[in-house]
Amino acid sequence: MNDSRYVLRPIGRVESPLTDRESAPKQGDEGAPEAWLVFEPGVSEGLRDLRAGEEVIVLTWLDRASREVLAVHPRGDVTRPLTGVFSTRSPDRPNPIGLHRVTIVAIEGTSDGTKDGTRVRVRNLEALDGTPVLDVKPVLDPGAER
Repeated sequence: MNDSRYVLRPIGRVESPLTDRESAPKQGDEGAPEAWLVFEPGVSEGLRDLRAGEEVIVLTWLDRASREVLAVHPRGDVTRPLTGVFSTRSPDRPNPIGLHRVTIVAIEGTSDGTKDGTRVRVRNLEALDGTPVLDVKPVLDPGAER
């Protein structure tokens, strides 16, 4: 296996009431509370066209996951067969990148009243408080250009 190294720089962090992995929902639509994506000021220009009501994909680094796990019982249910992590949504995997489809609820403006805030409130995010945010991408409708 190639031992190339890649450097990822978080562009923000999650602010959420979820702090315990065991009690957090497995998926965002299973009771996740609203949360904030708090971005570094240097990336605010990239957020300029986001709007409340839009769906986006948030990529996170699941910093509390185990990178040594290659097989799991799906959803932690030991009655289910052991399954390779690449066939599951388990956070434990060699590169623990989280993929979250969320809806933007609000975008907090800056102190001067402009709309280029660095705080985006979302729903359906099951990531824990403090989870690093790597990227945000639009959810594209079939045939849409962006």
